[in-house]
Amino acid sequence: MGDVLQYFVDLGASVLLPIIIFVFGLILKTKPSQAFRAGLTVGIGFIAINLVIGLLAENLGPAAQQMVNRLGIELSVIDVGWPATSAIAFGSSVGALAIPIGLAVNIALLVFGLTKTLNIDLWNLWHIAFTGALVSIMTGSFVMGLVTCIVHAIVLLVLADLTAKHVAEYYGYPNISFPHGTSTPYYLLAMPLNKLFDRIPGLKNWKADPEAIQKKLGIFGESTIVGLILGIIIGVLAGYNLQETLQLGVATAAVMLLLPRMVSILMEGLAPISEAAGEFVKRRFPGREVYIGMDSALAVGHPAAIASTLILTPIVLLLAIIVPGNKVLPFGDLATLPFIVCMMVPIFRGNVIRTVLAGTIALGFGLLLATYISPLFTEAARNVGFAFPEGAGAVSSLVDGAVPTTALFIFGAKLGYIGLGIIGVLALVTGYFVNRRRPASKQEDNATKIPS
Repeated sequence: MGDVLQYFVDLGASVLLPIIIFVFGLILKTKPSQAFRAGLTVGIGFIAINLVIGLLAENLGPAAQQMVNRLGIELSVIDVGWPATSAIAFGSSVGALAIPIGLAVNIALLVFGLTKTLNIDLWNLWHIAFTGALVSIMTGSFVMGLVTCIVHAIVLLVLADLTAKHVAEYYGYPNISFPHGTSTPYYLLAMPLNKLFDRIPGLKNWKADPEAIQKKLGIFGESTIVGLILGIIIGVLAGYNLQETLQLGVATAAVMLLLPRMVSILMEGLAPISEAAGEFVKRRFPGREVYIGMDSALAVGHPAAIASTLILTPIVLLLAIIVPGNKVLPFGDLATLPFIVCMMVPIFRGNVIRTVLAGTIALGFGLLLATYISPLFTEAARNVGFAFPEGAGAVSSLVDGAVPTTALFIFGAKLGYIGLGIIGVLALVTGYFVNRRRPASKQEDNATKIPS
């Protein structure tokens, strides 16, 4: 069974998700040809998004390394990045059961009306595998690891329901939610911070969303020009020569232009499935809503998310130096910072300044969390035979090592089953009340068409 699950995991999101969407489309009575085309288009969209993110990583990674060298940072724990983290998570004894656990929890909550999200983003269940593996190592209990996976799956579905209205209103994706283990938990930080920012004189009235910036700065406020400028600034901080600096500037400008267009390809594939899901629910469950749970990669292409990421890149390196007690050297996940900020962006209505401030706070504490869990992370890596980077004695990551839910489960598990039980009950109670409220608007209730 484990070998079969691992085979599907190894297919990756770009292959596994189209298969799931094809099967899901058939269940919803979509024509086979339409379901196949939708699944294939989604797979192509994921490849396109990963190509552009890869372009960012290939250019931003070396620049960050140069900044590290210039600053003379010497930290003992290496950020190995999310690809390594996901492989370690799925390779653990608990991780092998993450997908069936996630599916079972999702179906149960749907049946009892405790969630509106049908999560088809099964590959990203590595996030629950990650916390399950860490808790299992920390407690020495395989069962505790499984319970952590179950409770984490519940928490992510509830958070997806809570944030779905923001995904619809700001990103324009009705009936889509993000039960994503990295992105959605930062909603819990963004909400109180937004209320705090609203009370700070000056900051509360400062319009800094991409549209306001472009209106004030003209051509210099356009997303591609912003990308060019930020890329050049990072090149200068990295000590690049003129040629390398200009190349980095153009590459970041290209990411700002291309990533939203790549996302639109993926959404083109999701459109018929979303419409079919809406019709299916109306027929079988009158009065109920359903959200399709998707990867937050749909949101990372927003100009506010990319601009905030580019500004945060040198900031997180500076934080690594000045935060007392930090031992993590940010590297592998620097290019995936958009996943950390993309669910803050709609809460702040695209305000780049607020997003950067919140990101700075989140990553400051996140570095300490990533440092704290590094012994558990390192042991999990050794258990699956992970090849450590040269000279690295310990490893961690920003995704998911620095995520609020990782702290929630690590410290909750210290109280044993009681701690995990409290988290689970609170999540279920929240899910009950969230799913009993009326839709925010008639438009949201009836919307089924996804804009490109």
